[in-house]
Amino acid sequence: MPNDMPWEFLSATPGSAWPAVPGYGAGVVLGLLSQLEASQRLPAERLEAGQLGQLSLLARHAWETVPYYRTAWAGRYDPSAPFSRAAFAALPTLSRRALQERFEEIKSRSPPPAHGPPVETRTSGSTGAPVRLLANQVTSLFWTAFALRDHAWHRRDLGRKLAVIRRGVTPGAAGSWGRATEGLVRTGECVSLDVNLDIDAQLDWLLRERPAYLLTYPSLAAELAKASLRRGLRPAGLLEVRTLGEALDPDVRALCREAWGVPLADVYSAEEVGYIALQCPENEHYHVQAENLMVEILDEAGAPCGTGVAGRVVVTDLHNFASPLIRYEIGDYAEPGEACGCGRGLPVLQRVQGRVRNMLVAADGKRYWPSLGVRRLQEVAPIRQCQFVQRELDLVEARLVADRRLTAAEEEKLRERLLSRLPAGFRVAVSYCAEIPRGASGKFEDFISEVAAA
Repeated sequence: MPNDMPWEFLSATPGSAWPAVPGYGAGVVLGLLSQLEASQRLPAERLEAGQLGQLSLLARHAWETVPYYRTAWAGRYDPSAPFSRAAFAALPTLSRRALQERFEEIKSRSPPPAHGPPVETRTSGSTGAPVRLLANQVTSLFWTAFALRDHAWHRRDLGRKLAVIRRGVTPGAAGSWGRATEGLVRTGECVSLDVNLDIDAQLDWLLRERPAYLLTYPSLAAELAKASLRRGLRPAGLLEVRTLGEALDPDVRALCREAWGVPLADVYSAEEVGYIALQCPENEHYHVQAENLMVEILDEAGAPCGTGVAGRVVVTDLHNFASPLIRYEIGDYAEPGEACGCGRGLPVLQRVQGRVRNMLVAADGKRYWPSLGVRRLQEVAPIRQCQFVQRELDLVEARLVADRRLTAAEEEKLRERLLSRLPAGFRVAVSYCAEIPRGASGKFEDFISEVAAA
């Protein structure tokens, strides 16, 4: 991490306050952080060489101790042969459905004792399909190290207040920012709020708390920013918005700048594997956390996608020896990017686009990532919230939460705007509702294709 970061480290050794002497776990994390500071600057070929060395260990362990891979890799994997990128690409992918249905077969029969006891975890199942897997002390240490790398990259002053609005938090105040900093770095207060409150009540809470940092979902950040603009109020002292958990629409960045004058830093993560990619501190694209994950972006034929071409995200967790996830199709689509000018050799994701069910399907079978200009719809009428659902191959329903029912002229103008951003041949139906509920995980999808899901 940068030497001039104003972080105050905590000591676990009585009588040694400065320099701090951390406990064992914190010391391991700091050791990882020191290595990550160096490895992020390695050229791409050096990073890949390190990944392949780790993959070789992981693949042999999976072959010897995981029944699923012993069967699935038969005839494709030779543990006695040198492990290469070609050998890795020859392995079959692991689907989300297979992980759901064959969890017991994907567990290692002999996880390394030094990695700590395996603990079963479950994903939230934001698309109605939760999965189970095993984690351990090593996977937790890497999660912590990358959480701290994100703070360091974006030069956050951890001594200030953090506000969190997301599903699953305990409303109230805590003396630490969470388990990534607990016992390691002194932080400011962390205040939390559940997502169930009315958006104006959430904004009132932010105005009272006056945090320096806000952590929430992109969709909630957008709603809060729009409410702030509508009411002419801005949380004093806010320095940055941090988002996670949903695909980020570029409009949300613009809304945060317009409403609050602050930047937005996004994180691409998944409960199965932790941090996949962090936003570059100097650009708006993402850097893959290559020291922990191998990330492939593949087309429908299984070949690597070129720069700017969207494909399936396939991840390999290099350090989970309890439930090895090797070439795991996580269900997302993303675009690879060119090497970054910031000097980091970590692979670049130009954009993370979301899941298959967030893709528009046209009558000719082609799929699109719809960009419906949600931010500018308020220019048509007082629309507070909207969600678009593709009901049929030629029909998109615009579900609106508005201050009032739109006039016939406003509805027609809304249709014209939406149709201008859809392929030819589509129809738009408008419906109204009092609220559009979030999913069980607290996340919100502004576009859902029932056709793609089917």
